[in-house]
This record gives sequence, structure tokens and C-alpha cells, in this order.
Amino acid sequence: MAPEPTLLHADQQMLVLDKPTGLLAVPGRGEDKQDCLSARVQARWPDALVVHRLDMATSGLMVMARGIEAQRALSRAFEKRQVHKRYQALVCGSPPFAPHDDGWATIELPLAVDWLNRPRSVVCWQTGKPSLTRWRRLDTPAAENPSDAPDITSRVEMEPMTGRTHQLRVHMHAIGHPIVGDALYATPHQQGLSHRLCLHATELSLPHPADGRLVSFSSPCPF
Repeated sequence: MAPEPTLLHADQQMLVLDKPTGLLAVPGRGEDKQDCLSARVQARWPDALVVHRLDMATSGLMVMARGIEAQRALSRAFEKRQVHKRYQALVCGSPPFAPHDDGWATIELPLAVDWLNRPRSVVCWQTGKPSLTRWRRLDTPAAENPSDAPDITSRVEMEPMTGRTHQLRVHMHAIGHPIVGDALYATPHQQGLSHRLCLHATELSLPHPADGRLVSFSSPCPF
């Protein structure tokens, strides 16, 4: 069983939690997939409602609304892209540093569900939805190691500007640097470099549903 989520903030309108890896955000199909963050939280706060999700393998910050009015306010904030999210990941290989914009680069590739290989998503120029990710490298390349060595990993920071399924995972895979431990998009060797998907939601900023003031939360990366 996955560890308990950590409560970081609670008030009359919302809850902010740190979800562990291996815990579903919401129930899945089947009796074996009913244990999830939303169910555990609702056992203590019955008025808690889902606003957004993280993949089961992804850890980090999630917000839940308390009551339907707060849920509507937070959902509008997500729809209007007033919610700022930032992630850290370990990726395979040695991606280059962007020489401008403080090291930030962009990936703009349309994404669609791969219906023949669900739950995977794919880059698809015909039917994919516009998808944009900002990212930058955080660590310094080790000069003594060739960038194509199979066990070289790099730490990156990412901001999803859109909210497609598996967006960060597919975008990093598409540019040749899949996330370490990714059971869907990495090679078996790359999966074996870690016991978990090395993707963590580290920062979350959003307008408070009560009065619209900006509130921010952070969670240190566990890997």
C-alpha cells in the first residue's frame, strides 16, 4: 500500500496535499483500484472534491476543493491558466542548455491518446491537441562523461503550459530524453535506473477560491 499523502495546507475552501508515488489520484476501474488520494482525503474531509490529477507514478503537489463553489472557482482558475505548476524530473541523457531566457526552452508538439496502446499518448500532427512545455536543465553536465553514456541522467525543471495526458513524459521522450523510471515511455534499461518514475510536482501557485489572492506552495524533490 502506498504511503499516506502529506497535508500541507487546510482551510474552509481548499486542501493542498503532497501525493506519494504509487497512489492513484482518483479511483480507477475495479475493486483493487479504489484506494486513492481522493478517497483517503474524503474519509477525513467529506466535502473535499477533485480539481485536477497527477499520474499514479508521479508524486507531488495536488489541490482539492472543499465544496462545490470552491471547486468551481478552482476549476475556472485551471481553465483560464491562472494556476502555475512546476515539476522536477531526472531524464536520461544530457539535454543541452538553452542559451537564452535564463536557460528555458520550449517543446511544442501536438499530443493525442494512442488508442491502440492505451494509456499511452503520442505526438500526432493530424489529430493531436496543441501542447506546450517549458523546460530547463538544472544541473551541470559532467565533462568527463560522454552525453550518450547509457547511465547518464540529468535534472530538469518543467512547466506544463497546457494540460494534456502524460504531457511532460511524452514531450521529454519526444526530444530524446525520457524520464528515468518511466514504465510507458522509457526503454527497459532506462526504467531500471530507478525504482520509481522520477517526476515530482514541486511548486503550485493559484488564486485562492475565497478571495482570489495568490497563494503558493512547494514540495522538495524526493530524488
